[in-house]
Amino acid sequence: MLRSVQSPVPAAPIMLDTLPCTVSLRLLENALGAIRYQNGAMQTLSGYAPGEALGQPLTGLLPANLAGQHERYVRAYLDSCKESTVLGQVREFASRHRTGEMVPIAMKAIDLGVHEGKRYFGAFLEDLRAHRRMEAERDALLARLEKQALSDALTGLPNRRAFDAEALLTCARAARSGALTCVGIADIDFFKKVNDQYGHAAGDTVLVAVAGLIGMASRATDFVARTGGEEFCLLFLGLDGATANVVADRIRGAVEDGAIVTPHGEQVRVTISIGLAQLAPGMPFNEALTRADAALYEAKNAGRNRVRGG
Repeated sequence: MLRSVQSPVPAAPIMLDTLPCTVSLRLLENALGAIRYQNGAMQTLSGYAPGEALGQPLTGLLPANLAGQHERYVRAYLDSCKESTVLGQVREFASRHRTGEMVPIAMKAIDLGVHEGKRYFGAFLEDLRAHRRMEAERDALLARLEKQALSDALTGLPNRRAFDAEALLTCARAARSGALTCVGIADIDFFKKVNDQYGHAAGDTVLVAVAGLIGMASRATDFVARTGGEEFCLLFLGLDGATANVVADRIRGAVEDGAIVTPHGEQVRVTISIGLAQLAPGMPFNEALTRADAALYEAKNAGRNRVRGG
């Protein structure tokens, strides 16, 4: 007898019968796993009307890849009459609905013994679809929370936490393979004047626009993050200082040429200064970041809207 359950209320059994374990394999094949009883919950789970599944083989409810395995296991169990390592254990797989839909279930099978010369087995089944939906919703929520934790809420760029994590990976790659990497720090020139003249809403618009311009002008392999205020940090993977300087100057030019419109319709143009430093294999990342910051101050002191270091 197989008993199926439909969460959250336990349901009654489905019953299967087989010939006694002493019969030959040839005879066993003809009577293995016929359904003798299924309760209302199992009828709902399988989609069969009352009595419709009775006498049908259990394998009709199993996925194709498990049907043959099930038959072989039951034959071996009946032939050997040894203690089962599966019966009594809860297993998760899928049950075939009458429509062909595969329904995730948890099943615990039991040996009910021999009655009137026939061997009976039973099982309790639980519909896991609600659990799987909850798990999927939970996973989606965790993914959103993780993304939020690693993203700048205003610009959508990775934040400082994400940049620090990427920096660790970059250092590990550089130490392992000797890959070239250049670190950059970009800062919006005279950003305080934008806030003072146009207001903080306009300042936010400028930050979002600059983030977009930097992202569009950088390469697909570059890592760009907003690390605080009007500051952006960059990782130029696979580039030496000279080539990174070319890419950084392209980014600088894209920001300089970009027209930004405030929420009140004013057109604002801003520039950025960028400091670069080579990350040598084995060099502490903070050392490269400190050098890039020093190069940024050189760019500021040299008149802004330029790239220094590399």
